[in-house]
Amino acid sequence: MSLSFQFSNEHESVRETIRRLCRDEMASLVEAAEENEVFPKHVFRRWGELGLLGVRYPDTDGGSGMDKVSDCIVREELSYMSQAFATSWSAHTHLGIWPIWKIGTEHQKETYFKPALTGEKISGFGLSEPDGGSNVRALKTRAEKVDGGWKLNGSKLYITNAPFADFLLVAARTRPELTPEAISLFIVDLPNKGFDIHKLRKEGIRASETGLIHIEDAFVPDNCLLGEVEGTYPVIMECLSENRVGVAANALGMARAAFDVAQAYANDRIVANKRIGDYQAIAHKLADMSAQIEAAKWMVYYGAWRVDEGTLDAATAARIKLIASETALAVSEQAIRIHGGAGIMREYPVGRIHRDAFVYVIGEGTSEVQRNIIARSLGFKP
Repeated sequence: MSLSFQFSNEHESVRETIRRLCRDEMASLVEAAEENEVFPKHVFRRWGELGLLGVRYPDTDGGSGMDKVSDCIVREELSYMSQAFATSWSAHTHLGIWPIWKIGTEHQKETYFKPALTGEKISGFGLSEPDGGSNVRALKTRAEKVDGGWKLNGSKLYITNAPFADFLLVAARTRPELTPEAISLFIVDLPNKGFDIHKLRKEGIRASETGLIHIEDAFVPDNCLLGEVEGTYPVIMECLSENRVGVAANALGMARAAFDVAQAYANDRIVANKRIGDYQAIAHKLADMSAQIEAAKWMVYYGAWRVDEGTLDAATAARIKLIASETALAVSEQAIRIHGGAGIMREYPVGRIHRDAFVYVIGEGTSEVQRNIIARSLGFKP
């Protein structure tokens, strides 16, 4: 097997397409979306027109037929512009529909997956709960079998896209025992009279709308049990592992954005007739930031390659997510320090990037969760 550290012409074309889209169409929407904390839903249709909602999926299934490397490029460049936009995109294109593509029935794929690829329907993924976070085995939302379908009761917290989604994948316990086989996924059309969704206000990724959901006697028909089979815990775990590589690409985009702004400021800001970047303290910060980003970059795309090879494991995904998210946080903090007082002014994006980066040392599995996964792969039991 030969090693290659070069992106293909197709990959570079994808990157240039996303950069042009962000520059010419999307960037002008970011400030208002952040200030109003309202996501411009119409961009889903535009993403669908360009095939960006189906990057991860084969063309035989209606997708764009690209690989995971391309998926990570899209994530990185969207996040470079706005992590909030990238978050809503990711919750829809991966978490909300990947399990349907993986094991859904033909009816489910026609009804939900294919309209999601065009942006006609917007999705989300209801997993985290108030009492258990993302500890899937501890989830309390339950599904009771009734005539013609299932009745759901419970709650979900921090669900991206929930305030405006057309449907959600919802994880629920179909049996009382605390085993993986007892956990299943349901496709829930919204609005549903049993779902009470409260939009949350956030410090980070403000333009990406997030919901708290109270579920009381919500009925879903039999054909909305994903794959029409119980016990889809392994699919949830596989989905989360692959998505951790994806959100690492998001973190990479944030780190790059913070670095580029800081580098430009260090070049332009003059103190005592000298660029601040020529002061050793600032130059060393930028050097460290550059090195951290380069290391994270190749971890991310190594992970994407592992996905495409079908060899990604949970510990590798955890290492990649841990390093990339912590890099985004550290680099964005240093970017603020380089800006000094200007770093906390909204005229500069570094404050927003830092707030957004904080989300990703918590979301999609905290850094502590990633360390536990890694430690267990080493034979320890934290």
